[in-house]
Amino acid sequence: MTQTTRDEFTAGLRDGIPICLGYLSVSFTFGVMCTENGLPFWLAVLISMTNLTSAGQFAGTALILAGGSLAEIAVTTLVINIRYLLMSLSLAQKADPAMKTLSRLILSMGITDEVFGVGSQRPGRLTAPYLAGLVFLPYWGWALGTLAGATITSLLPAMVRSALGIAIYGMFLAILVPPARQSRPIALAVLLSGILSLLFSFLPGLRMISGGWRIILCALAAALVAALRSPLPEEPAES
Repeated sequence: MTQTTRDEFTAGLRDGIPICLGYLSVSFTFGVMCTENGLPFWLAVLISMTNLTSAGQFAGTALILAGGSLAEIAVTTLVINIRYLLMSLSLAQKADPAMKTLSRLILSMGITDEVFGVGSQRPGRLTAPYLAGLVFLPYWGWALGTLAGATITSLLPAMVRSALGIAIYGMFLAILVPPARQSRPIALAVLLSGILSLLFSFLPGLRMISGGWRIILCALAAALVAALRSPLPEEPAES
């Protein structure tokens, strides 16, 4: 390993430390959810090591535990995780031209919201060693947090395990509230999706629709209304 490669990898490791620390707590909650619902600890860890997507994992695993169909699980996780396609395309524009296709394919698995945010703000080109370092700690933080939640939970009293389950809802609130307070279109989408979810829960005809399809329909409808009411302004064409 050359000095430049080592320096780039070290810089990525340093930038990934805060992400890793944040992932430990969220993935701990995921491990708790899995074992609380009867899944073995090794399966919880396997899910985290092969997915690395918080919202997608929670939603997909919840559907599996609820007996959802394969179509529901596939479409739900696709809708939730499709943003990673756009993030990867964006980072690909900053990638070092010397980065090989195999490296791009392997490192793309580690692209998350936080990794994308850090990578997109880094000046200059993104090299393979830097991205490898940036992804390394968050990946293992997510896996180890899941392992800790899935194993330690069995040693905790039932009251504490139940209390930890509330962290899931706190996580989603922490994700939704700040951007909703800063953006009216986002607040509209959140409010509309909540109203639609209530309608699906209480109206006789809509109550028959399964939970997975409810999530899909509510998300698509709320996003469509928000996009139509508050479209992004078009950038002026370059002369």
